[in-house]
Amino acid sequence: MGPQELVGSEVYDTRGERVGRVGTVYLSEESQQPEWVTVHTGLFGHKESFVPLAGATSGNDGLHVNWGKDKIKDAPRIEADGRLSAQESMGLYEYYGMPTQRTGDRRQGDQVMTRSEEQLNVGTKRVESGRVRLRKHVVTEEQQVTVPVSHEEIRIEREPVDPRRAGKARIGEEEQEVVLHEEKPVVAKEAVPVEQVRMRAEEVTEQQQIREKVRKERIDVDNDANRRDTRR
Repeated sequence: MGPQELVGSEVYDTRGERVGRVGTVYLSEESQQPEWVTVHTGLFGHKESFVPLAGATSGNDGLHVNWGKDKIKDAPRIEADGRLSAQESMGLYEYYGMPTQRTGDRRQGDQVMTRSEEQLNVGTKRVESGRVRLRKHVVTEEQQVTVPVSHEEIRIEREPVDPRRAGKARIGEEEQEVVLHEEKPVVAKEAVPVEQVRMRAEEVTEQQQIREKVRKERIDVDNDANRRDTRR
């Protein structure tokens, strides 16, 4: 399929998902063969996403490229003005992990080295830290209560007898009995509800410091003057 036939073709990723339509075809400066196409998805305004044609196949339904839809959409945003600068082309090669092409004014020993570093991805997970169980048991304690009680006592009262009112006296033995009463404390126990205990788990957020070592690469450049320059 020639460059002009590619323009407007539907573009599908490695899983067959539609990415968009071809907007522009870019030729290799060395071979003059199609090397890049731009895909316009309607989300990027006047900018389009560049996709390599390496490994791509064409069919009746359109162009099937060798990259995923998300990878294509996240490609560096470059103005589709008909020509890629050396810096823009280098950035695309690096993004797609492709070998650097040395064509035209780019064959002056251009080489690319990718520097990587580790980053911490910190999250949280929920784990069981303990269990709380409510259990009721009986405790016996002694209570002291003051209760008023009454009792009967014998009181002796003596008073003289008026002879004029008294009858005929008779001497002899006589006995009388008086029953005395008293109150005794009576204890009765009754179980009554006095308190309710409710258990509820609450979530408390606290800050914790995470310390972990990460590795990163540095690129050392040795020049002819035996000076070393470290690129971070």
